[in-house]
Parts: sequence; C-alpha cells; structure tokens
Amino acid sequence: MRRYFALPLTILAAACATRPPETPTPQQPTVQPQPEAPTSLTGLTAQDLIARFGSPQLQIREGNSMKLQFRSQECILDAYLYPSGNSGTLKVTHVDTRRPSGADIPQAACTFSLRSTSN
Repeated sequence: MRRYFALPLTILAAACATRPPETPTPQQPTVQPQPEAPTSLTGLTAQDLIARFGSPQLQIREGNSMKLQFRSQECILDAYLYPSGNSGTLKVTHVDTRRPSGADIPQAACTFSLRSTSN
C-alpha cells in the first residue's frame, strides 16, 4: 500500500518544483528596409531609358501610356511609362524583367546585361 502513495506524492512534488530561470534569448537585430537599389528604373523618362540601354526593340503606345522593351541575349526588360504629375511627362511606373525563355531574372541582373550590350 505504501507504493501506491509514493507515486502520487512524487508527482505532486515534481509539479510544485520551481522552474530553472529562463535564459533570455538574444534579441534579433531589427532589419531596416534597404533603400531601393540604384538600378531601380522607376521615375525615369523614355529619354533616360534610351540613354542607358540604347534604342528599344519595341515601342507600344496605348492611349496616354507607353511600353518600351529592351532586349539582350540574357534578358528582356519591359518598362511601362505613364503620365506623371501636372506636366504629364511619361515616367516609368512599373518594370518587368525575364529571360528569353520566360523565366524570372532579377531586375539588377537584367539592367547590368542591357548596359553591357548597349556600350
């Protein structure tokens, strides 16, 4: 009969035991958002793009917007320009980059490729 009382008493004692103090986990440094890379094309005009990459292989006007396409062996860049502010100057608001196969490629790698071929 003593065995039956020993087990519950052991469990009760274990439940009342104090926990070891928790060691504080090192706080992760907060990651600050990085400013846009200098390869960002947002806000550039058609003339700025042509100065960087040479003549576009494709130019499509639709209403008051325009799409310019630049190509190299490594990538295709589509820049979409829309009127900006009161002046109505067309400026890049969106850029798509892809490999000729259709696979994604980072914008920075594509702009580097285009600059290399335009010089």
